[in-house]
Amino acid sequence: MASSFKNKAPLLTWFATSMVVLWLLIAIGPFIWTVWGSFKVQGDFFSKADWRNAIYGVMTIVETGDSFTGNGYHGAWIEEEFWFNVLNTTVVVFFTVTISLTMGTLGGYALARSGFRYAFWLLILALIFRAMPHITLVSGYLLPFFEWNVWGKLSTTIVVLVAINQPFTLWMLHSFFLNIPKDMDESAMVDGCTRFQAFRHVIIPVMWPGVITTGLFSFLLAYNDFAITSMLLSSENQTMVPRIASFLGSVREQGNVMFAVAAVVSAIVPLFFLVLFFQRQIVSGLTAGAVKG
Repeated sequence: MASSFKNKAPLLTWFATSMVVLWLLIAIGPFIWTVWGSFKVQGDFFSKADWRNAIYGVMTIVETGDSFTGNGYHGAWIEEEFWFNVLNTTVVVFFTVTISLTMGTLGGYALARSGFRYAFWLLILALIFRAMPHITLVSGYLLPFFEWNVWGKLSTTIVVLVAINQPFTLWMLHSFFLNIPKDMDESAMVDGCTRFQAFRHVIIPVMWPGVITTGLFSFLLAYNDFAITSMLLSSENQTMVPRIASFLGSVREQGNVMFAVAAVVSAIVPLFFLVLFFQRQIVSGLTAGAVKG
């Protein structure tokens, strides 16, 4: 029996390694290709004659004199002022994450420590609200925004993103708070803390990985959103994702694909370093939220 298991172990290891390598090629391959292609001209990156032109930069050498060029980045960031869209995204993401986490931690803590039946039904209502397609929720905001003359502004988009994101943060943080024994709150209050002081100085430090994890998912919602921001923001206040889509052009207007490619790479790189920096907190937070003690 042991001998049979030993014979199968190398085969199982080889199979698992092959699956990991295949997944890496599928997941990372397109990103590496896009990064590489962002330093080429459109004739190479979308060459129909020979796909290897994107590797060697045949047309890039003809047009620029070098096998690599930064024209895509210069065009997107300087000519089309993509930096302004990055600034808009920073504002939207910052306030969406800050408001969502503030309301989520307070609400999740209150529901986790509440002994009343209404806490369960509030969470069910939040889950139903979160399950609804975002586009149906946004349509309900359009009329009042037009009537109040606030459509197209960053502040109104932040309000809608927080409203859509709040049920998720509430559920996530509620599950984290349930894993923290009530004895910690009670011990802190016995020592003279108020309920809020116990929450701030005792509970929050313990569940900090959960806050980081929830904050990251809130960040990704606001950072990567297209449907909401494209409907609620004017062309002057666009965030990165709708602006990237506009680089591709339309039926009536010709776009510049290489501007879009360079902008896509610019938008992805911060996400890579963010996840890399917070990887330990994310893993710790996901583990704590998945296992209830």
